[in-house]
Amino acid sequence: MRTDFDTLRILATYTINLLVEAKMIEFDIEKREALIDAMATEYGVSFATDEDIRDQAIEEVEDKMGADNLPEDILESEMFNHARKEIIKSFSGENISGLYLVESLHQAANRLTKFLMDCEVIDDVFGSDEEIHAFLVSKIRVFSTKKN
Repeated sequence: MRTDFDTLRILATYTINLLVEAKMIEFDIEKREALIDAMATEYGVSFATDEDIRDQAIEEVEDKMGADNLPEDILESEMFNHARKEIIKSFSGENISGLYLVESLHQAANRLTKFLMDCEVIDDVFGSDEEIHAFLVSKIRVFSTKKN
């Protein structure tokens, strides 16, 4: 499965559902979509999607060849495939359900913990930073788009 912003939205929905079930957050249900979008955007800092990698590879090919000299079938070109593989390699090949880790999972959980504490859409957060961090690491690690 190719990943894109919708995949980040699925991860955000998954995370929110688990946080609610664990009684770690409370928010107005009418603001759920806004929370999903905000969390997906925050996840976008920590994870790169296939779409992000494709765009970055195209940009690298454009830089090397010039925007006017791009082949029409750029996505099939050897230069594009090489750039894409190098970008993926820079993430150490680590991914969670097709989302490539831009930073470590622990850094991502730290970022999301801070997001939860600062998010205007969330009314209350229950648990210490450490408890929330550990919860997020354990749940994100096992995330799968196939299951969710």
